[in-house]
Parts: sequence; C-alpha cells; structure tokens
Amino acid sequence: MVLSVILARAVAGLVVVLALVAIAYQLAALALLRRFFARAAGAAAPAHWPAVSLLKPLHGAEPRLGANLASFLAQDYPAPVQMVCGVNALGDPAVGALKALSARHPGAHISLSTGPRQPGANAKMGNCAAFYPLARHDVLVLSDSDMVVGRDYLARVVAQLLRPGVGAVSCLYVGRGDAGVWSRIGAAIISWQTMPNMVLGLALGMARPCMGSTIAIRREVLEAIGGFGAFADILADDHAIGAAVHGCGLEVAIPPMLLVHAGAEGSARVLWRQHLRWAATVRDLAGAGHYGSVVTHALALALLAAPCVAVAGLPAAWGAGLVAAALAVRLALAGDVARRMKRLDGAEQLPFWLLPVADIFAFAVFLASWSARKIDWRGLPLTITGSGRIAHSGAPSND
Repeated sequence: MVLSVILARAVAGLVVVLALVAIAYQLAALALLRRFFARAAGAAAPAHWPAVSLLKPLHGAEPRLGANLASFLAQDYPAPVQMVCGVNALGDPAVGALKALSARHPGAHISLSTGPRQPGANAKMGNCAAFYPLARHDVLVLSDSDMVVGRDYLARVVAQLLRPGVGAVSCLYVGRGDAGVWSRIGAAIISWQTMPNMVLGLALGMARPCMGSTIAIRREVLEAIGGFGAFADILADDHAIGAAVHGCGLEVAIPPMLLVHAGAEGSARVLWRQHLRWAATVRDLAGAGHYGSVVTHALALALLAAPCVAVAGLPAAWGAGLVAAALAVRLALAGDVARRMKRLDGAEQLPFWLLPVADIFAFAVFLASWSARKIDWRGLPLTITGSGRIAHSGAPSND
C-alpha cells in the first residue's frame, strides 16, 4: 500500500514537472522565434540572376490549386522562369487546373509531364524523376503544390542559393485551411506548433531541416546526390535530400522568411492520417528525441498535470495555475505568429479558439505516432519498413 502511494506520487510529480518544463519550453520558443526573424536575410543580390526551373509534382484537385501555382508565376524575378509540372496519370484532376492556369498566363513557360512515374513507393519522387528531363535550367526550385508565396520569393531563395558553400535552400511555413474547420485545425498546428518548434531546433542546433515547402538546388548538386530516383523508396524524401547535400559538405540554408501551406483536409480522418504520417516520419528521423518532444505539448501536459497536483502533495491552486500559464504562453506565441502572418501574401488569420483544439489533437497524434507503422500518403497506403524506407501496403483509399 505504501509503495503504491509512493509510486502514484512519483508519477504525478513527474507529470507536473513535465508541464513546468513544457511551459518554459514555450517561453524559449517565443524568444527564439523573435530572434530568428529579426536576422538580416544575409544574401546580397547577385550580379547575374540565373534562369530557374520551378518543379511542381501535382496530385489531385486541391481547393485553390490554380491560385497557389499562380503565386509562383507572379514573381519579381529578373531572369527566365520555367514551371515544370508532373502528374502520375493523364486523368489526374490537377491537369485541368494546370490547363486553366496556362490559359490565364499565356506568356508563361509551363511544361507538363503526364507520367507514368518512375518506380518506387514514394509517388512524389517517382513523379519528380519522370518530369525532371523537362527542366531546362540549372537552378531548380522544387516545392509542393500546396504552397503559396509572395512576389519576392524566388529572388530571396536564389540569392541564398548563390552564397558560397550553400548547396540547397529550404523555407519555413505557416498554415492556411482551405477545406473547412478540420483543415483550419491542421493550419493551426502547423502555424502555432510545428513552425515554432522548427525555429527552436534550428536556433539550438538540434535540427538541420530540409522541407518540401522549398528545395532550391543546383542541377550538379542534385545529380551528385543521385537525382530524385535515389529517394524513390524514402519516406522523408525532403529530409533525405538535405542530408545528402550536407554529406557533400554543403549547407542547407534556411532564410528568415515564411511561406504559406494551403491545407485541404476536409475531414477529421484525413487530417489524422496526414499528421500521423508527418509525426511517424519525425519519429523515424529523430529516434529517441521524438519521445523527448513531449515537452513541446505544454497545454496538453498542463491539463494532465492539473488533477495530479493533489496526488503529488502540492497546493490545489497549482493545477489551475499550470493550465492558465500554459494557455497564456501558447496564446502569446500564437499572437506573435499571427502578426507575422499579416504580412504574408496568401495567408489568412486563424481564430485563437482553435488553439486548444489543435493542441489536444496534436498531442493525440504524438501519442499515436509512437507505434504507427501503417501510414497514408494522399490515399496510398504505405508501410514503414525501417531506416526511413517505405513500401506499398495495399490498394489506394478513396479519402
């Protein structure tokens, strides 16, 4: 009996300590976020701007696909720009959106590959490998179809890429929900949790990210790391490309700028699958560090700690105090991000009432990711086979 009481107090005390550490983590994230975006861009305009091939793997009809792609054509960039798009089949609904885009921008240089994609479990990399031969220029900027950018995007990214010692450039991003409340919850997770966590990891040297939002790379570097085909069975293809660039002794630069990710998750099920895939990917990349990231979930831990304070022998007021402190610091961080989003082309403000919902949803995904082996990529079931690799695991779903 005495042992069980001691054990219960120890567990309750641990939860309280974790909540306190998580609140301190949020304060650190807020401070480092402000410091990161206060940095100068760090790249002067080059004497000669190179021509660029924008690479866009497409899949399906996203809610605002045409407008998202159009933001990449509306660039203040003083050199030729080619957009190379690819789908895995001629009947993909994205083809219609691309044809409409071409009609609205008759002067744009847009190329399309209709497949078939090259073999491999990673359909995105198979798509990229198939349309890569259409790219005419030696500066390549790969980005996901659901990204939205400002008019200065390409100039800022290319200026970074031309710095000595830089082998690739990637960009942080915030979220926008284009398919109702569930997509807005996903956008809140990205904006108020994922992005600040990435900034903290960068600032502390704990992360060397390379993200699908943008991978700008020179042709010779891409071919030196094996081309897109080398990542055809890799789950985290963006991270793997970055790691390969680092392996060549080159830097992956992350400039102090934000893009917008347009979420299209129209249901709780689709949102869950999307974020579980991301969380399982991080788990495989970070190893034990993923479990330590429990301290990034301040509000959820404070809610768990509230009933534990009495068991731990602490004053009852501590419970409410922990929840209030966690909520206050989370709202402060969300407010800081919201102010930055006001200056972004294509961004939309998220209501703060989404924050507790998003935080609890993200914590549930984090717990589920501990054991997840089956994941979903846009309806394609995949199995994580180990060492960051994936394999097909069934017929595509209709979600």
